[in-house]
Amino acid sequence: MEPLRHTLKDGRTLIIREATAKDAEAAIAHVNAVIGETDYMGMGPGDFDVPVEREREALDRHRETDNQLYLVGLLEEARGAQVVSTLSFAAGHRPRTRHSGEFGLSVRKTCWGLGIGARMVDALLAWARGTRIVTKVNLRVRTDNARAIALYLRKGFFLEGTIRKAIYLDGAYYDHHCMGLDLTSKGSDSDV
Repeated sequence: MEPLRHTLKDGRTLIIREATAKDAEAAIAHVNAVIGETDYMGMGPGDFDVPVEREREALDRHRETDNQLYLVGLLEEARGAQVVSTLSFAAGHRPRTRHSGEFGLSVRKTCWGLGIGARMVDALLAWARGTRIVTKVNLRVRTDNARAIALYLRKGFFLEGTIRKAIYLDGAYYDHHCMGLDLTSKGSDSDV
């Protein structure tokens, strides 16, 4: 996948590209920052204790596998490009499940509302269509994350079900919506 450049709502430039092993430390730092900023993630502070070498290996596996993708969203700034978003997608490895996978998306809270999430999803869907392998893209989102749900609906995803009590946080349970997009159905490319 060739790197993509987008001008954001605030005029800054976002670069979206596939992650490489060299991005391991920045990706770990990004995930640890995000899980400290929001409760919408499936993990909390201290839960993502991944050694850099293991993350490098994971990023290499994504690049070497034809139905997996790990994207970084980099914001160009005076001090260099900073990771402000990641998106990971993995489909099955068996013949019956290679076509279908799930993604997770994170955006730094200081960058919410700039359109970064939408651009990352667009990049994923364009890549998926280009694989000629991936025909179904899935995700899970907390039912109270209205902004994310609205984004996914705009991108053509449909609500396919709800997992009750998927998350337990601070003495309360939260449900997850399962959403999916069939890339073979008519009208599925309207937003890309």
